[in-house]
Amino acid sequence: MSWTRVIFLCLLGTLLILTFSDGVKGAAVRDNGKAPEPQGAKRRVFMPESDASNFFKRRSRRSVSYQAEIQAEQRVRLAGDERRREYNEEQRNEFENYVEEERDEQHERTREKNEQWREFHYDGLYPRYHWYH
Repeated sequence: MSWTRVIFLCLLGTLLILTFSDGVKGAAVRDNGKAPEPQGAKRRVFMPESDASNFFKRRSRRSVSYQAEIQAEQRVRLAGDERRREYNEEQRNEFENYVEEERDEQHERTREKNEQWREFHYDGLYPRYHWYH
């Protein structure tokens, strides 16, 4: 028998067991018309369906925003812009420092190569001279 048939039969058996077992009925949510009253933190988080629908009717997409909400949104947006600006400035400074160090190292390597070339090709006829910047 192939593996697909074995797996299919196992899944079919599991489905049949779950279908006819009594434990599945115990896990179902019973709706008897009256939900139990939430207690503690649940009372503050959840609200009845009618209150929730009224809330969304009052605060629809076209409803007027309060001035405090607009100002809070603007403060959040400005804070994000400021963080982004600081991050970009920091990245730019790091890159400029990196480029400057690379340029200095390249200049130093070039100067050392030129100095070695002059020493190697010095013929002793003319006085030595140093290149200073």
